[in-house]
Amino acid sequence: MIYSLPQALDKTAAQYPERDAIRCNGKGISYATLQQQANNLAYLLQQQGVKRGDRVGIYINKDIESAVSIYGIMKAGAAYVPLDPFAPVERLSYVITDCQIDVVITKQNKLAQVRSMVADTALSCLIGVGQQDDLDVTCIPWEQVTDPDLHNKPNIHVIEQDLAYILYTSGSTGTPKGIMHTHRSALSFAEWACAEYGLTHEDRVTNHAPYHFDLSTFDLFATMLAGGTVVIIPEYITKFPASHSQLLQDEKITVSYTVPFALIQLMERGALDARDLSALRWVLFAGEVFPTKHLRELMKLWSDKKFSNLYGPTETNVCTYYHVPELPEDMEDTIPIGLACANEEMLVLDADNEPVAQGEIGELLVRGGTVMRGYWGRPDLNEKGFYRRSVFGHYEDVFYRTGDLVQQLPDGNFLYFGRKDRQVKTRGYRVELDEVEVALLSHDDVKEAAVYTVSDGNGSNLIEAAVVPNEDTELTHSILAKHVGDKLPPYAVPTKIHVMVDFPRTSTGKINRRELQTMAAQQVTEAVVN
Repeated sequence: MIYSLPQALDKTAAQYPERDAIRCNGKGISYATLQQQANNLAYLLQQQGVKRGDRVGIYINKDIESAVSIYGIMKAGAAYVPLDPFAPVERLSYVITDCQIDVVITKQNKLAQVRSMVADTALSCLIGVGQQDDLDVTCIPWEQVTDPDLHNKPNIHVIEQDLAYILYTSGSTGTPKGIMHTHRSALSFAEWACAEYGLTHEDRVTNHAPYHFDLSTFDLFATMLAGGTVVIIPEYITKFPASHSQLLQDEKITVSYTVPFALIQLMERGALDARDLSALRWVLFAGEVFPTKHLRELMKLWSDKKFSNLYGPTETNVCTYYHVPELPEDMEDTIPIGLACANEEMLVLDADNEPVAQGEIGELLVRGGTVMRGYWGRPDLNEKGFYRRSVFGHYEDVFYRTGDLVQQLPDGNFLYFGRKDRQVKTRGYRVELDEVEVALLSHDDVKEAAVYTVSDGNGSNLIEAAVVPNEDTELTHSILAKHVGDKLPPYAVPTKIHVMVDFPRTSTGKINRRELQTMAAQQVTEAVVN
């Protein structure tokens, strides 16, 4: 019986010691080496005082070392906290402080940013860099992790209820919130995914998502359970569809898991007609709605492959799935998000917390093995985010409120109808529009700000904004974009920021966002004409 992710790694390493566990940039390490290096790292962490339940940050671009870091941290009994390597230092310092992180695993090429983090936080140790005379922290080079002559083993007993990782996502108050997942919730999802998609030790699975994005847990954990190989797609390759498709061919990928936008880019600019992708057997996608017309085109192009739509907010891992059948030519409706995964129960409620009638739209609630423990240090969000249903008056079923509106079809599949609140997905990333507004309003010369989304024509959202400046001030898109980019990740920076004299209002005095969006579009049209 497997109760923790480190235990799962040890079992797989015993079964397939010489098989590649992780590959990146044409190089790989075996399961035996991954296990040894993770043990060494865990031992070093414990020597630095890391205890069961502590949090350790990872601030590295995706590579083999970053994967070793994930397993090493968990083997020390701690929870890993991925720090977005492209996010502003101010945001990362907030996460480090909020999560009470003392140790960060990093690399030499991140030292400039790390110096600012050390100055802004209570960090005490850096692993992955040599000693820095100008930093009052302990520095441990990565060579102590990879030394083949070291076979240190951590002294820890991890159980399924312990924290495995914390992922930070956008928060409606303008600050990120940490989502806590246990070994139980991670394994519950990974075991289901491994069985549902028939993963074996022969599979080669892409890791396309960054580690601070919840899609990465499928790649890392489900593949490991099967003894397959995780092939990391470096960030620089994700920007070039032709390079992406070349990697799929060269690495003989069998299972690909990514966001619809990346698949659309592959189809349009990936030189697929010049690639041999016969090894690819299953294409999984999640994170946003896949436009049916684009999905149908891709399914025709890859008619020998299976396709699945996976759904679930970060708080639940994946909780529904849909194996996509052949799509009729005249079908324009969005495909369903599917059926409940094993060990999951769905509840659809109206605004009064009453179950909706069959076929009516309501908010989707989830309970089961994959659901998070809660939000780190946020009892207010925990109280708001869960619904408790009394059972026989003696105990409660606890459901997570997704905030997503759905309709259940007669065949049991769920259709997705969008968010209850103003949280959106843009190219697979989750962004709170209120957080972007907070960033814009923090500029001294911004009087008012409003943020909204528009379609990019490829099935994803683009974020746009409008601002009203203070009198006698001049603002431009470039000035404001840089300001937001200093506070938020790149994907949260509006693609257009319109400077307006005033905002339209509703009868109650609120900003009329729909009319504002029309006015902003008209402003662009007039500028083009003139």
